[in-house]
Amino acid sequence: MRTLLRSVLTPTAILRLMLGWGSFVLLLVLAPVLAGPVSAWLLWLLLVGIVAVITVNAFGVVTEAEHLAHRLGDPYGTLVLTLSIAAIEVILISAVMLGPGEHATIARDSVMAVSMIIMNLVIGAALVVGGYRHPDRRANSTGVSLYLGMLIVLLTVAFALPGLIGDGTGAYTPAQAIIVVVLTVGVYGFFLVRQMGAQRADFQEISGVPSAASAPARLPIRRVLAEHRAELTARTVLLIAMVLPIVLLSHDMAALLDEGLDRLDAPIALSGILIAMIVFLPETITTIRAASGGDPQRVSNLCHGALVSTAGLTIPVVLTIGLLTGQRVLLAETPVNLVLLGATLLLTLATYSARRLTPLHGAVHLLMFVLYGLSVFA
Repeated sequence: MRTLLRSVLTPTAILRLMLGWGSFVLLLVLAPVLAGPVSAWLLWLLLVGIVAVITVNAFGVVTEAEHLAHRLGDPYGTLVLTLSIAAIEVILISAVMLGPGEHATIARDSVMAVSMIIMNLVIGAALVVGGYRHPDRRANSTGVSLYLGMLIVLLTVAFALPGLIGDGTGAYTPAQAIIVVVLTVGVYGFFLVRQMGAQRADFQEISGVPSAASAPARLPIRRVLAEHRAELTARTVLLIAMVLPIVLLSHDMAALLDEGLDRLDAPIALSGILIAMIVFLPETITTIRAASGGDPQRVSNLCHGALVSTAGLTIPVVLTIGLLTGQRVLLAETPVNLVLLGATLLLTLATYSARRLTPLHGAVHLLMFVLYGLSVFA
């Protein structure tokens, strides 16, 4: 047990815990000082510090999720990783919604930013890296098509339908919101059951790929849980201990971010983009590593799986918060973003329909992300 604790509670893990919980205690002590208006330099110093602490702890969460993923194997391991990322985003968005001020579009802006970052920036970079190092690799087309099918439906429900059938302002009516929550949770739950059960082979590297063929056979999941229960429990507890400071600090981050963007007169969408970048930065590194190692299906599992989890969890959560608190949740996207999102989905379909993935595919995805960046400041 002592050896296990030393392997789990590494100096880096302890430092992350101390940094996260210490920052929370420090903000509690400084609460009376921060209650009134603060100077610009102090505001940005605090905001940068909180974002840095949240990012460090997010890396810690992903590190522990990666250890769990390695021990459990795919698709269970990747699912743990993607759900951890989705949970962090849901926490940050919920904290912003429940904080002071009006945040009707925070969920829309964050999920839209995550969609464009994942499907264009991260996948584009991964395809460039993977295409140069492993020019003959391709992903499991069945698994990718299932991800895309889910994304087409979930993102249509999130961004297109509210403007067409909603209350006229871009939000669902309460009755519509209840139906959307139930249907979204239901189809996402059914997707997870199939992904972990009868169709798990559709989300694994295709046969004939060297990295998959040379990989050792995985033990049955029940045997893994039985033989490594202590390690899995310890890492899960540590993961939760690193998530909690993110939850507690996100409220202060939301308030400071609102005030900072107001002072800069910056586009409101930047708040969602910042949340998306904080959340997905650790998994971006994991994705690039997977591409460099020649695992295109793991790239898809990490990216498309994370986006499916984000859309499948975030939209029901924010709609539920809106119903319980009486807040208006504005989800309908602008025509420009709907065009960019539709083009991205078509581009993803074309990319993963190819017989092999090349750096040119990645370059086109990166160009699409630049176009999205231009639209934010237009």
